[in-house]
Amino acid sequence: MYDRFLVFFILALGLLLSGCSTYVENQASYAFDPIYPEAHMPEDHGAPTGAIYVASKGGLFATDRRAREVGDILTVSLSETFAATKSQTAASAKTDAFDVDLPVGIPNIFTGGFDKGTDPLKAGTSRSFSGSGSAAQSNSLTGFLTVTVTRVFENGNMEIAGQKKLRLNNGDEYVRLTGLVRPEDISATNLIVSNRIADAEITYVGAGEVADSSRQGWLSRTMRAISPF
Repeated sequence: MYDRFLVFFILALGLLLSGCSTYVENQASYAFDPIYPEAHMPEDHGAPTGAIYVASKGGLFATDRRAREVGDILTVSLSETFAATKSQTAASAKTDAFDVDLPVGIPNIFTGGFDKGTDPLKAGTSRSFSGSGSAAQSNSLTGFLTVTVTRVFENGNMEIAGQKKLRLNNGDEYVRLTGLVRPEDISATNLIVSNRIADAEITYVGAGEVADSSRQGWLSRTMRAISPF
């Protein structure tokens, strides 16, 4: 009896949490927590020499502050625009016809004689099919999102991850991004365009009362999933 109650409680809790979008998105936010590098005192490189190359900056100029290490910040310019269209038309037709000429006399098994011939038998079939379909989709996403470097590979490529949470009336909006970038694609202002990110995964999702009101309830989704109609 206790085991059944425990199973029922776990299922009920799972259904309750699955319907609470705010809880689900807050749990997903933990995967995008920034990585903070260990704090350390800056090294003393002596008096300024006036050289344009500064070893502590990692670049040719002292003002070169492009992201290159774990924990560094990088700004992504979201410029995603996609449009796709597809159309298809198919048609087929087939017609068959044949005639059968009967002999002048047809044997009659009841009388033992021959009946008078009839007109030729005619038969035929006709089939036709016509179908068409079309689809169109377009989307656009623009804006800026600041992320952090979470991993640096041996070839210099960097893995980035970040999110932005907007608290609106009775709801939240989350913008999340992960992917791989090359140091060469980062501009001098520490900015990279989203179409230069490899394996990019961009998510824009809402949570809260407004988002929940536009979704079907879990019972409706379950009934639709198991319904054969």
